[in-house]
Parts: sequence; structure tokens; C-alpha cells
Amino acid sequence: QVQLVESGGGSVQAGGSLRLSCAASGRTSFSHAMGWFRQAPGKEREFVAAIAWSGSTTYYLDSVKGRFTISGDNFQNTVYLQMNSLTPEDTAIYNCAIRIAFSGSRDYTREAAYTNWGRGTQVTVSS
Repeated sequence: QVQLVESGGGSVQAGGSLRLSCAASGRTSFSHAMGWFRQAPGKEREFVAAIAWSGSTTYYLDSVKGRFTISGDNFQNTVYLQMNSLTPEDTAIYNCAIRIAFSGSRDYTREAAYTNWGRGTQVTVSS
């Protein structure tokens, strides 16, 4: 019954900014963390950023540190990804994910840590 919906994707010029949003609905009580992953054509899905609700600990892919900021509201089960200084290498489909169970990996940089996924939103950065 858990559904995640991303929004905020689009097409921007290099150096521009986008703010992605993801709202989880359904039985999302006691979620542990939410995160963002992305997948570019011909590439594996990769971790981008995550926030663990306990202590609001954040995690980032090295290449986005200083450019992207993840934030969220545990009570609303909502997560945001502010993306600044975008480059063509950031072009990908971005998916948000939520962890609502204790099973699986506790490493929030790994897909295995999450239990539910959104459909994704396209981000395209033109040079």
C-alpha cells in the first residue's frame, strides 16, 4: 500500500538548479530513511543522497557533495533533493525510495536498504 511519487524533474541548462520532491503515502509508519537514486542510459543505478530520520543523518554520492542537498520531513514522509550547479553528467532518471522495515541492509547508500520505490522523474541537463 506504499506509494511514492516524485516531482520536480525537468530540463535545464548546465549550471542550473532543480528541486526534486518525493511524497510517500500509504502505510509508511515508522519509516527509517528516505533516499534518492539515479540511473542514466547505459549505466547502473547509483546512489545519490539519503537521509536517516534518526539524527537526520545525511549521505551523499561524492560527485554531488556541495551541490546537492537532501532534506525531508519524517512526519510527512516527504523528501527533497535540491540540486544546484547541475552538469550533463547529472542527467538521469531519479527515483526516491523509502525504508519502512528493519530487514535488509542498514547501509542507506545501497538499494537493498530500501523497501519501496517511486516511478522516477527525468532530469536532463544540457551543456
